Amino acid sequence: MAETTYPKGNKTVSDSLTESIKSIRYEDINGANRLFGGRLMEWIDETAGIAARRHCGGNVTTACVDQLTFKHPAYLNDVVVIVAAVTHICHTSMEVRVDSYAEDVHTGERRLINVAYLTEVYVDDDGTPIPIEYGLTFETEEERRENDDALKRIIFRKTRAAEGF
Repeated sequence: MAETTYPKGNKTVSDSLTESIKSIRYEDINGANRLFGGRLMEWIDETAGIAARRHCGGNVTTACVDQLTFKHPAYLNDVVVIVAAVTHICHTSMEVRVDSYAEDVHTGERRLINVAYLTEVYVDDDGTPIPIEYGLTFETEEERRENDDALKRIIFRKTRAAEGF
């Protein structure tokens, strides 16, 4: 398969790296005194969008949340650190991995609370998808593995859609 060339060249995964930090307040918790999943999803979506915009240099819209895995809870006053980066580029869309952590402010130790993969679409001012002008260069084997795994997730999404899921 021929490698795609991009009009503006390539960017690295680290060019899109975005970190958001939130402090959990009363309005962020649910009836069980844990971080409300919907609030975390909002923060994840926002951080993924910023990472995608950093890569493509324009506006994006979220097309799909492919995987959203809640691993551990977070609680009132916890500091939540959300880290996002582009993992894969398609013609008009890109995949963004978002890892969310609860951080112990005393030790700096981070506990993974969520992993998510979002598909962001590069759009013009009218919301019409447009071609992404930057490719993606991998600096580590982990970044290359994430890109390879993204291809598997794309096939899985297409299979689910074809089967009506």
